[in-house]
Amino acid sequence: MSYPGFSDISRSFAPGWFAAVMGTGVLALTTRSLGLRWPVLAVLAEALHWFNSVLFVLLAVPWLNRWLSFRSAAVQTLHHPVQANFYPTFSIALLVLAAQWLAFASCVEVAMTLWWLGVILHFTFSFVVLFIIFRGDQVGLDHVTPAHFIPAVGLVVMPLAGGPLLGHLDGVWREWALTINVVGLGAGSMMYIGLFGLALHRHYLHKPAAGILTPTIWIHLAPIGVIPVSLLNVVEQLPYPAAREGATVLMLLIWGFGVWWLVMACLLTLAARRAGQLPFALSWWGFTFPVGAFVGESLRLTQVLGWSSTLLVGVGAWLLLCFFWSVTLYRTLRGVASGAIFQPHP
Repeated sequence: MSYPGFSDISRSFAPGWFAAVMGTGVLALTTRSLGLRWPVLAVLAEALHWFNSVLFVLLAVPWLNRWLSFRSAAVQTLHHPVQANFYPTFSIALLVLAAQWLAFASCVEVAMTLWWLGVILHFTFSFVVLFIIFRGDQVGLDHVTPAHFIPAVGLVVMPLAGGPLLGHLDGVWREWALTINVVGLGAGSMMYIGLFGLALHRHYLHKPAAGILTPTIWIHLAPIGVIPVSLLNVVEQLPYPAAREGATVLMLLIWGFGVWWLVMACLLTLAARRAGQLPFALSWWGFTFPVGAFVGESLRLTQVLGWSSTLLVGVGAWLLLCFFWSVTLYRTLRGVASGAIFQPHP
């Protein structure tokens, strides 16, 4: 079988590719945080930052070309009951890159541009994807997985970079940016609560998501990790000092559930692997960002509370993140080299 050309790659280019940017970005940011304790990691974090910036540009070319040259295929994916939820990974990748450029290069202009672009695109994707779902009947219980969290996850990711960027704004611009952060956090958090109940309904009463959807069970950790950190970022910008204490307690409680779900996700994944139900696919990148979000939450709690227990759990989860990222990157590069990864999945 001949290697697919650029046109073929663009036609079948899966929207979930940008989960690789999300996962690599959160690895870079958490490695940088640990690099403050162990400076040897700082060089690795810097390399990951630049690698991820280049990766986004490389992936954006066929992604944009698919919308320009194969719009019918792109729109068809937008109506798919599962794949449509991965379109917002593009805008979430922009938000993650905004946090990277603010943390690594202190390039406020670049970070601000990426953040505003990510905000606009993600609000657009969240409305379009969910409008199609709400108006249609294409989603059945078999399609319900934590992948449906992705539009909500992007909304709560906004304050990760949006909170710190508020310090570089003033006047009406700061007010509107703060409002956008609050709207994103509020909408995404409420959506997650509802979707979490829907996902638990499937976990309890329906057959498990198997095959290439197995990694989606880890997506639970994304909102668990992001929502408390984003809440703290927003609270720090409000004139209510007592609210910070409440946000910290809430973060600690949600983090506790994250520890429990981390163990459950490991058990379910190992069971799927033993049953031969874990074939490699792009969905493996779903292992990375959620675990990284939990690591980020653990390190932020350590910073606030000074607990060694949260640091130990965070470092353990970071090592797991490094394992998932390395294995997934290796398998992805093998798939790119053979061209097999560009073959569409049913």
